[in-house]
Amino acid sequence: MEEKPRLAPELVEEFVRNSHGSFERVKELIEQEPTLVNATWDWGRGDWETGLGAASHVGRREIALFLLDHGARLDIFAATMLGKLEIVKATLEAFPEALHTPGPHGIPLIVHAQMGGEEAREVLEFMQSLSQA
Repeated sequence: MEEKPRLAPELVEEFVRNSHGSFERVKELIEQEPTLVNATWDWGRGDWETGLGAASHVGRREIALFLLDHGARLDIFAATMLGKLEIVKATLEAFPEALHTPGPHGIPLIVHAQMGGEEAREVLEFMQSLSQA
């Protein structure tokens, strides 16, 4: 199997940092290096984060949707922030413990729902109902 070149760590870190809020820079970086879309950065001690993960815990819907449109791998944290109730329900019904699985930086899943604002209101209400059960 042919070995593929590795992405420059500085580029991955810049991409993930900017995915927390700089939509213009994220677009530039993806145009420059499309494989960044699924790159992960280790902030230390196994705190791995993708650009999608970064956008998801800060509620940057436009960045998350852009990354998904460019091939980012959807996870429950992004689905939660984006208000994808059926995906969240199906995941939590199949894997109930995922409700308590921490995301990047240890941020709980429910915080992702809160960061999703009005678009994630139904997901937040669903998650709150599970917590009360």
